Amino acid sequence: MEEKIKIGFTQGDINGIGLEVIIKTFQESQLLELCTPVIFSSPKTINFYRRQLGAEDFNFTPVRELHQVQHKKINLVVCYEDELVIEPGKATQTGGKYAAISLEKATDALKLHQIDALVTAPINKNTIQSEQFKFPGHTEYLASKFGFEKGAMMLMCSDHLRVGLVTGHMPISK
Repeated sequence: MEEKIKIGFTQGDINGIGLEVIIKTFQESQLLELCTPVIFSSPKTINFYRRQLGAEDFNFTPVRELHQVQHKKINLVVCYEDELVIEPGKATQTGGKYAAISLEKATDALKLHQIDALVTAPINKNTIQSEQFKFPGHTEYLASKFGFEKGAMMLMCSDHLRVGLVTGHMPISK
């Protein structure tokens, strides 16, 4: 069997839209023909959003180690097992803390070549700040983790357009 590209997905802020978008995306089962998704979160957090969305048909396979990832399945790397208060739409320190945990585990997996690519769900740039995360956003965090202190740039790409941001985290008015 040919192995598909393993794409890691961070959960983003647990109170944000990240897991909703991931669940809705992978309800389209044909995507499993293109890649092997690996979500970095927890079963309890995913199940909260499954219930909220009425997506009982969204199935995932929890794994503790990346060598356990199964192709043709949605894999969930268990990053934590804590009981969390999830408050969709609300900015909380808890949301930031668990976004950082997911991002760190996924980034480590990417550095170790255990996944082939990484998709990051949205974070709250204020609530994620901590002693371990002192970055304006994902781009700077990833640049630091991979040793690219200068020259890292966020790119947004489609079939017909590629956009590289000249300024990061700065309002157009400035």
